[in-house]
Amino acid sequence: MRRGDFEHVLRAAADVVDDELVVIGSQAVLGQVPDPPETLTRSAELDVYPRHHRERADQIDSALGDGSPFHEAYDYFAHAVGPETPTAPAGWEGRLVRVDVPAIGARTQPVVAWCMEIHDLVISKLAAGRPHDLEYADEAIRSGLVDVEQLRLGIELLPTEDRDGTRDRLDAALTRVGL
Repeated sequence: MRRGDFEHVLRAAADVVDDELVVIGSQAVLGQVPDPPETLTRSAELDVYPRHHRERADQIDSALGDGSPFHEAYDYFAHAVGPETPTAPAGWEGRLVRVDVPAIGARTQPVVAWCMEIHDLVISKLAAGRPHDLEYADEAIRSGLVDVEQLRLGIELLPTEDRDGTRDRLDAALTRVGL
């Protein structure tokens, strides 16, 4: 997914739910880094939920989700999630980064999206620990998009049961990228 695709999905999702949106998951990077390394934008899926009307999330999956006509037409899609989806540092919702997506066409107002801050995003990837999440974290570290000390501080804000494994995965990532 590229920045234009990201904005397209957000406009479409905002039209479906008539709300501001929260973006988590790998493509949240596009809210802060319009042209990140290609390895961080491989996913065709934008994890998103309505900020104020979370009960409308299913409408996003129905209209824009995996296998929908939208997905078939554009080769990318929205995936409705919720704030409970990521294992993230305490307070992550207070660190969301606001992105105003310009209005186009019949839309007269910009879409307001709130993207997971990149350090919280990488910590959530390290906490998940799946191979593709670890590759994502490695690239974010290697490309200098995150500060290692901020990652270490953020790990201390994870639920207690997730801290040790996440610390170990960060240390392994640092070794893999040569830091």
